[in-house]
Amino acid sequence: MARAREVADLDCDESFALSAARVVEVRLDEVIEHSRNVLDVKDIERVHAMRVATRRLRAAMEIFAPCFPRKRHRRALREVKAIADALGERRDRDVAIEALERYLEGVPAADGKGVDALVVTLRAEQRHANEALAPFVDDGRLAEVRGMIDELVEAARMHAAPEGSPR
Repeated sequence: MARAREVADLDCDESFALSAARVVEVRLDEVIEHSRNVLDVKDIERVHAMRVATRRLRAAMEIFAPCFPRKRHRRALREVKAIADALGERRDRDVAIEALERYLEGVPAADGKGVDALVVTLRAEQRHANEALAPFVDDGRLAEVRGMIDELVEAARMHAAPEGSPR
């Protein structure tokens, strides 16, 4: 699993809102980064890495919720949750297929026919889950999510900046 990227320049003396902006920005970058080739069913770790990144982003957004405009925060968080749910549907099939294929390696061929049939069914479900995931990881949709979250980050920075000081 991909390790969480370190959030540079965090300082316990800075405002909570500025920390929120920094953390959420890094977690969003991770989600976008892991979205590359996530629909490739041959490399199931991509889905896992992106799903973990969305969970980290969601957690950061929930922890720092007081730093963001409520309505825009709810809307952006709903989008992040929807992406995570779609990733989860695909991931469930990936894990089941992988486990059954490992199981098949040690089973006599005659005993594996039923398991093979189950794998075929799961592959069809995996394709369906992948088709359902595709709109959530589309570059345009991810750009919209980035825009929503960038607005939250900017609002947190504005809140953190003392009056009259440059951001």
